[in-house]
Amino acid sequence: MKRQQQQQHRQQQQQQQQQRQQQQQQQQQKQQHQQQQQHQRQHQQLQEQQHKQQQHQQKQQQQQQQQQQQQQQQQQPHQQQQQQQQQQH
Repeated sequence: MKRQQQQQHRQQQQQQQQQRQQQQQQQQQKQQHQQQQQHQRQHQQLQEQQHKQQQHQQKQQQQQQQQQQQQQQQQQPHQQQQQQQQQQH
């Protein structure tokens, strides 16, 4: 139980840091729902990697850049679909 509690505290601290970074990203892209879902999915991956490798901040930054790229790629297909639907109508 004690070990689990310690891990939970560490995870909570990491999540707080990531939530601050989320807010910055949300202001930039203004799509809060998609970002939150993606971040939550990647929280687990980030935490696993952080326990194994001790360069926490550098890896988070790299992965966040990748997240932004992925989100942009996902946004583009949605826009294309909307345009196609309009053309069909």
